[in-house]
Amino acid sequence: MQRSVTVYSTPTCPYCVLAKEYLTKKGVTFEDVDVSRDRAKAMEMINKSGQMGVPVIDIGGEVIVGFQPKVFDQLLAA
Repeated sequence: MQRSVTVYSTPTCPYCVLAKEYLTKKGVTFEDVDVSRDRAKAMEMINKSGQMGVPVIDIGGEVIVGFQPKVFDQLLAA
């Protein structure tokens, strides 16, 4: 069973695009949250990560800041 995955991103962030493309190529289903359009979700992201920058990826409750494919793979395999 796949862990729940949420990608907090903005449309203009190149690393957000890379992260979403990477997860898509891996066949991972994820919720894409545009924090530039949803202030409540932006605050949720900041509360989870302590960061204002994107991307922030939540994989089963584990929060990763930035495009880190090796970490994604480790968490998705768990």
